[in-house]
Amino acid sequence: MRRREFIAGLGGAAARAAVARAQPSERPRRIGVLISLPADDPESIARVTAFVQGLQELGWTVGRNVQIDYRFVAGEVDRYRGYAADLVALAPDVMLAADSPSLAAVQQVTRILPIVFASVTDPVGAGYVASLARPGGNTTGFAGQEYSLSGKQVELLKQIAPHVTRIAVLRDSSLPLGIGQFAAIQSRRSRLAWRRAHRICERPARSSAPSLHSQPGPIAA
Repeated sequence: MRRREFIAGLGGAAARAAVARAQPSERPRRIGVLISLPADDPESIARVTAFVQGLQELGWTVGRNVQIDYRFVAGEVDRYRGYAADLVALAPDVMLAADSPSLAAVQQVTRILPIVFASVTDPVGAGYVASLARPGGNTTGFAGQEYSLSGKQVELLKQIAPHVTRIAVLRDSSLPLGIGQFAAIQSRRSRLAWRRAHRICERPARSSAPSLHSQPGPIAA
């Protein structure tokens, strides 16, 4: 599925959360959206456009029966919690967290408002939801990757290089993302008769938001 179609689907998810409280014929619904990227970033523009399109396809039109409030963090880590609090203070019917840092910030300021998330690599491993099948609480959404595929990756590596008996995994231990992926890799050890070599990649403090694409990956040795 293309990213544009995926983000458009988020419009449907957010709309359904709002519909749970009212129908389009009633008072205008309000959606709060927190995004890590700058407002003028091409990716932000594409996501917002697709999101609004998804809402329109379900009968929700901005300015008529739905209002959307945006906050763009633009990579400034210190802004996450403040912007999340700003949006929650507007009393939206549903919050949309466009990525992992945004989701973490929104969950810190509300456990009541419905939250829909996107582009989260490992929502279970990061502790955002209890499970993919039954997320629980006030949060639901779409995982950016099926992390069990990481186990398939090492199986493919074994098929390509059957002589390999030892692998190293590079991951940033300061990030909760990728915990489930690493667990999936470890789960294949006995099946593939591998000895594990676990390497932790430590990173110094950064002034910008963590990469949304940081994922563990096997390296043959």
